[in-house]
Amino acid sequence: MLNLSIFDVIGPIMIGPSSSHTAGAVKLARVAARIAGKPFKHVEFGLHGSFAKTGKGHGTHLALLAGVLGLTEEDERIKCSPGIAEARGITYKFYEVDLDDVHENTAVITFTHDDDTTTEIVGCSTGGGRILITRISGVEVEVTAERPTIIMQQIDRPGVIAGISRILAENNINIGVMRFSRVAKRDVATSVLETDEKIPPEVVEKLAALDDVLMVRVIQ
Repeated sequence: MLNLSIFDVIGPIMIGPSSSHTAGAVKLARVAARIAGKPFKHVEFGLHGSFAKTGKGHGTHLALLAGVLGLTEEDERIKCSPGIAEARGITYKFYEVDLDDVHENTAVITFTHDDDTTTEIVGCSTGGGRILITRISGVEVEVTAERPTIIMQQIDRPGVIAGISRILAENNINIGVMRFSRVAKRDVATSVLETDEKIPPEVVEKLAALDDVLMVRVIQ
């Protein structure tokens, strides 16, 4: 039997016309900006597949730009995102890219920060306003942002994961899902933790203060 929720039938509250090309694009870009985490002065969007072919007619360009600016799916200012970017002194560029065998609604979002460093986020809009972040600065991940999520980068050493788990347990935060990715042994690793409870700012500070932890981002 196919089980459908009311969300699956009517989709999210959003500014249209498309839950994939508009609402999902806003959320994808907003989450990407949260992961990037630092002020940025320029952003580039590489559009793959359906995003590249039909996205402009569905407002995908405006939606992606609105998302990195922090607007939500139901915000009526989505169509005004170019003007908002200009007012904030943020420049942007769209281009088409072929990423081979990935979801047709995939975007590569590259932020140039105020300190001239860059962060590249790859993700897709999977339908019904849902998203999936698949790569952060070259590291494969799985981030849906459907539950409170902690994204961390740390040195791959014994005891680091135990320290993260200890802090969450001491603050009565239960880990629902934990994913760990690394490029090489003892190199920089990325952890994605989905929790049952929201993450208070003081817990974020404790996680960031751990030895060998390089970055902490929270999406909730």
